[in-house]
Amino acid sequence: MGDIRKLPVVYLPHGGGPWHVMKDAFGEGSGYGRLEEYLVGFGKRYENETKAILVISAHWEERRPTVHFGARPGMLYDYGGFPEHTYHISWPAPGDPTLAAKVEGLLGSAGIETARESERGYDHGAFVPLMVAFPDAKLPVAQLSLIAGLDPAAHFAMGQALESLRSEGVLIIASGMSYHNMGGFMSGDPRVAGISKRFDDWLAQAVSIEDPEKRRQALVDWRKAPGALDCHPRSEHLVPLFVAAGAAGKDPGRRDYASGLLGVSVSSHLFGEAWE
Repeated sequence: MGDIRKLPVVYLPHGGGPWHVMKDAFGEGSGYGRLEEYLVGFGKRYENETKAILVISAHWEERRPTVHFGARPGMLYDYGGFPEHTYHISWPAPGDPTLAAKVEGLLGSAGIETARESERGYDHGAFVPLMVAFPDAKLPVAQLSLIAGLDPAAHFAMGQALESLRSEGVLIIASGMSYHNMGGFMSGDPRVAGISKRFDDWLAQAVSIEDPEKRRQALVDWRKAPGALDCHPRSEHLVPLFVAAGAAGKDPGRRDYASGLLGVSVSSHLFGEAWE
């Protein structure tokens, strides 16, 4: 498979709930319109090079990293209070037990103990962005959980173990939100907007650090960033970024998308792709 280009790694914002099937979602139609445009474009950029997808979602945590081995994952509607039609969404992308076994083997070789799972459906952190980016649902998808406790260094190490998958046509997608404080969304407070912007700018600078160890240290020490805990009182939506940054290896990242959404700044970060 030497002719396959080493694919990049991405950390994507997945938005709020099933926004992609709601008109003028949360009264934020323009912001979600920009996010949809970005995700559609991202899918078109990489679908022809991608053989399979490995997704790490903010909405799956286990005591140890758990790999989904199901061949036909269903849907997990892990949200509440939305219109009835949002509980009948279908995105029937096949699972990928072969890729799951590779993930399990790579993590095991790095001394990371794993578990298996085969019944869980795609949660909305997985199916929402993937459904927008890859609507035909043909690419096989394997899922990998976060580790309870959300330790940054442990997730970075998990990503490092998976870097070689990028040279096998596997697109590694870390799905979260660069801002995730439910009290801040739609608050209308200009201080919230300013805090989110400062943290988002710090994040863009941190992922772009050329020296891999300095980049790792900056991200592992994310709590020292301006407004860090205001933006992430709990870090499950940021932690997927550490997996992506680990899988990037020596490749620095760049902010691939930046926009306002629900009154705050949100962004996507791409590692291993030259500036256009």
